Amino acid sequence: MTTPSAALPFSDVIRTESARAADVLAAAPPDARVPACPDWSAGDLAHHLGEVQGFWAQVVALAGPDAVVDLGGDPPAGVVEPPRPPEEELVGGLRGASATLLDALAAHGPSERCWSWSAHGGDVAWVLRRQAHEVLVHRVDAEQVAGVPVTPPDVAVAADGVDEMLAVMMSGLPDWASFTPDPAARVRVVARDAGRSWLVALGRFTGTSPRTGATYDLDAGELVARDLPAVEAGAAATVTGTAWDLDRWLWGRGTLEVLEVDGDAAVVDRFRAVLVESSQ
Repeated sequence: MTTPSAALPFSDVIRTESARAADVLAAAPPDARVPACPDWSAGDLAHHLGEVQGFWAQVVALAGPDAVVDLGGDPPAGVVEPPRPPEEELVGGLRGASATLLDALAAHGPSERCWSWSAHGGDVAWVLRRQAHEVLVHRVDAEQVAGVPVTPPDVAVAADGVDEMLAVMMSGLPDWASFTPDPAARVRVVARDAGRSWLVALGRFTGTSPRTGATYDLDAGELVARDLPAVEAGAAATVTGTAWDLDRWLWGRGTLEVLEVDGDAAVVDRFRAVLVESSQ
């Protein structure tokens, strides 16, 4: 498969989207509910984003060319979840966490080794990309909770968000697991404005974790190919839209109604259920 471009300005995305999220949340009622996460208030959202950025700032601070990382294992010793600030300081805490994360990212090269929960990770570049899309999704939450129009990002950033969800958040097997595809359940995702497409296979994720002893037998998805012509895809269903509409739908921040669905609707429903689990 071709790999996504590493040339996107992820630091700029983090900076811009963090500031936008904080500005919107500063004007939102702190007890307003987040539509995509109804258990959260606007204050909870501000804390979550600040907590995530503060956590990864600590992780990146420990990065280095020869850093020993336990991918998929526990975070490095000393990395902790930042405490929740008082309610009146939540947005200020978010702004401070954003600045700290950006400073840490600027101090370390993208190829430096760095811990990650994902088998796809292992360097600072992975954190840059993951945090850019993390804040982009939660900026949408901030705009939705405040009841203001949702601002689209650059098409290339939105298309990369689709790729990151399908290739990183949904896909990727630990070495102790296996994936058995269902040949009748392949989904093609097409971003028409970006000229990009992705082919996803649905199937079963099985295995027993040697770390925890837990046994898994779950419905799952794996990215099979990028930019494969429709005639070669063999998809049971195709979901087509703009990159931004697709990115929001994949993350549960947009509706299927704005997309075009061709083929087996039940396979698309199954795909949606897998995506929900992947974004937990």
